[in-house]
Amino acid sequence: MSEIEEFPKESTTGYPSLWRNPDFLKFLSGEFITNLGDSLYSAAILWLVFQLSGSTFLTGVANFLLLLPWLLQFVAGPIIDRFSIKHVLVLMQFVQGITILTLPVAKYTGHLSVGLILAVIPVLSLMTLVLSPVQTALVPRIVTSDRLSKANSTLATATLGLDTVFEAFGALLIPAFGAIKLFVVDSLTFLVSGLLFLGMTIPRVENSDEESEESEESEESEEAGFSGYVNDLREGISILRGTVFVDMMFTSAVFHFALGMMLAILPAFGSLRGGPTMYGLLLGAFGVGRMVGTVVAPRLESVPYGRWKAVAYVISAALWVGSVYSSSTVLTVGLFGLAWIPAGVNGVLVSTLNQRVFPKTILGRISSVKGTASTATLPVGSLVGGFIANYLGTPTTMGLAAFGFCFTGVFFALRPSLRELPAVRNADRSDFNIGDMRSADD
Repeated sequence: MSEIEEFPKESTTGYPSLWRNPDFLKFLSGEFITNLGDSLYSAAILWLVFQLSGSTFLTGVANFLLLLPWLLQFVAGPIIDRFSIKHVLVLMQFVQGITILTLPVAKYTGHLSVGLILAVIPVLSLMTLVLSPVQTALVPRIVTSDRLSKANSTLATATLGLDTVFEAFGALLIPAFGAIKLFVVDSLTFLVSGLLFLGMTIPRVENSDEESEESEESEESEEAGFSGYVNDLREGISILRGTVFVDMMFTSAVFHFALGMMLAILPAFGSLRGGPTMYGLLLGAFGVGRMVGTVVAPRLESVPYGRWKAVAYVISAALWVGSVYSSSTVLTVGLFGLAWIPAGVNGVLVSTLNQRVFPKTILGRISSVKGTASTATLPVGSLVGGFIANYLGTPTTMGLAAFGFCFTGVFFALRPSLRELPAVRNADRSDFNIGDMRSADD
């Protein structure tokens, strides 16, 4: 039986701000530290696989395994519902810390191999599955309702916003310390975050009679849970079918396929252009470009979306190709970073579009369907990119990956329903061929 935890509905904790809430501060600090650990090993482990094997295909396999959470996120919900959130958090950190420590031990005992690394990666990846649903479920339990928005924003900055920056930092540390020493540091970050989570206090109360009856009904209908999930998924697919979003998801799937290709061969490309330092600089440019895009996105809400995307993504493709074939390190890094600004802008604009044209009551399932359809190609692209690079060479494959940007831009330019999409600020359901959803609005 899982523990019963209360959602604080009012400001009754006595903490006037998030920064005086010890449980939130422990969770924020733990998330920040564990995110640092995740990012460090992501950068170091890809480099180590390439260094040991010299194979872009095996690097692609490693990146595929790292990206598994994109495909399996849906399985984490039942875990969070059935077990103590605190225990899940602590166990996740300790398992990751012990698992990553097996690599330094194997190195010093002479048993380190690519096969061992590929066996370790799925364990590390699967442990990250619960992070997003844990945050969603835990924050309302430790933060009052009037501070939820600020809490979620703060946590997003400490996690998603810094992922690539931390990965770049890890890659830049490889020349100075080596990947193996970074793994030792990683294990310590997981230990520290686990202790922080262990020190959290999550309120527990007994359910009211009404809540107990609802709980009993919920237990009796557990077998129908998966059926309900499937029905919601079908409803989301049904709503999206025949809309302009289908074409948008198609272009996004192509884009993420190309992104997976790039991530798989980036260590090899960095090695050709200067070693792990160059790898770190390219990762940093990738992250900074996207972050700049998210900052400037609100200023582009009044620009016609379809025409902007057609032009911006073709320009991004040209910048990407220029970075691949430039002989200057500065130009390679600079052009690569500039190429990712439109992608950062687009992420914000698409989220805003979703919120403007879909009712809140169905936004979750719509986002789930769109997200799965758009990003499931990401790990597949990693496998294909690593395989192709073995035959065509890393620079050529890196240049081909720019096709993701180019295809999206050209498709938007040639498809009238996409090209004529209005500014996000003026977007309406009719612009996307979305039918009547009055029942959903109700």
